[in-house]
Amino acid sequence: MVRISRIDREALEFILAASRASHPKEFAGVLKAKGETVSEILLLPGTVSSNKSAVFRLQMLGIYPSARGTVHSHPSSNASPSQEDLALFDKFGEVHIIAAFPYTADSWRAYNLRGEPIDLEVVG
Repeated sequence: MVRISRIDREALEFILAASRASHPKEFAGVLKAKGETVSEILLLPGTVSSNKSAVFRLQMLGIYPSARGTVHSHPSSNASPSQEDLALFDKFGEVHIIAAFPYTADSWRAYNLRGEPIDLEVVG
């Protein structure tokens, strides 16, 4: 499997806009990749969000080999993963994005499945 190293600019803009629209509740989705690039965001039916968390219903994903990680927002300015985030990262996918308030090009971070920061090049 190809390692994710990039994110499409339109996918990132969607993440930031959806995070702003959901504020103060968390936005959550699944990252879909083509090759090494995150290209789309999948919204799962039944996802529940509040101002403290978002709960994915990953069973709604089915078999989707291009699903490679998760994205969610933090209504605070802290883009660091919580203990709950780290538990999710370890269970599903290889790359995870957290968009923090104010949901700008400078307020998001990407992490690997161990919660270690990784760089994603914005392309497109």
